[in-house]
Amino acid sequence: MRFLLLFGLVAVAVADVARFEGEKVFRLRPVLDEHVTLIKDLAKRIEVDFWSPESPEMVTIDIDVDVRVPAMYLDMVRPILQQSDMDYEVLIEDVQAAVEAQIDNKPSPRAHSYTKYNSWDNIAYWLASISSSNPNLISKQVIGNTYHGRPMTLLKIGTKSSSPQPAIFLDCGIHAREWIAPAFCQWFVKEALSTYGSDLQMTSLLDQMDVFVLPVFNIDGYDYTHKSHRMWRKTRSRNSGSSCIGADPNRNFDAGWCTTGASSNPCSDTYCGRSPESEVEVKNVADFIRRNKSVIKAYLTVHSYSQLLLFPYSYTYKLAADHSELLKVAKGASAALRSLYGTPYTSGPGAATIYPAAGGSDDWAYDLGVKYSYTFELRDTGRYGFLLPESQIKPTCEETMLAVKYIAAYVQKNLY
Repeated sequence: MRFLLLFGLVAVAVADVARFEGEKVFRLRPVLDEHVTLIKDLAKRIEVDFWSPESPEMVTIDIDVDVRVPAMYLDMVRPILQQSDMDYEVLIEDVQAAVEAQIDNKPSPRAHSYTKYNSWDNIAYWLASISSSNPNLISKQVIGNTYHGRPMTLLKIGTKSSSPQPAIFLDCGIHAREWIAPAFCQWFVKEALSTYGSDLQMTSLLDQMDVFVLPVFNIDGYDYTHKSHRMWRKTRSRNSGSSCIGADPNRNFDAGWCTTGASSNPCSDTYCGRSPESEVEVKNVADFIRRNKSVIKAYLTVHSYSQLLLFPYSYTYKLAADHSELLKVAKGASAALRSLYGTPYTSGPGAATIYPAAGGSDDWAYDLGVKYSYTFELRDTGRYGFLLPESQIKPTCEETMLAVKYIAAYVQKNLY
């Protein structure tokens, strides 16, 4: 009962703007079954925010477990960890300080900047202006509205053509708190426009293919992270019969839905939703991809953090039919990325490379017939986690462009 009361107090506290003073992010290293049990028991007793893996159910021996612990529980958690004989370290000493340090407070010359974490309002303004000022290369369409009625605007980048061109679909920001992801989608659009005509590879790509870009998938959640709760992950839909809000859109696709690595509890960060595509944002994207299945040849979705390039499957350990080709392309893309700043990336199928998780968008796209389906987990490996400073936007986007262009060039060569 005492824990329920604490949860209630926390819920009230975040009604305005959540603060994280004194909270810490720990990295735990379970190497024994008892360590795993201890972490899972702790998660049942107190409010713990799992950064990696994404829920206590996914904790196993020999994987690093990054958790955010509220300040009120630290006096209880520290002695438990010390007595457990489990290796651990503090990654972030004060989460609130890291939240504030993430934003470079030097004034931006304009409302929208490619090296800042833009609010949704700024991104919406940018979407309108970038398309109207580049009519030869960009068109935009609304593929539906979010739960709160915000238009989901999709950009189509490519030269005008009388017949439908083969295409790549790129989305960012399925998980609200992964701010570096939408920053990359905006950067991609900027690079496509500014290098068309000078960069041979980009020019060839946009002459022969279209790129559909959804800069922010989970708009309601992203807006909420800017205005109310920086650590929010899910959508913002209401769940009947529960006071807990939202579902995990990357557990809501119809790919082994809710079988593994997902929760049927609406209060969980990995809640799979009441049914596949119950989240309107997921349904809008799935409907668009289904309608355009004949032209979409690659599906790329951008997340953070962990420095991984993943491909199907995540909902099963079974290897995809195209496993060897998908792995070859992922390794080539990772090598291209690493060539700029030396940032190491690990490639492989989701389930075996990190952990099993059902209902993901890349598995769904692959099963629909989009062969080249990849999930990027961008910087870093936990030093900042979801709070990657704005100073890292530029290098992260620059290196990721190399990987995306590598995949795009491969797809372009292997269209027919």
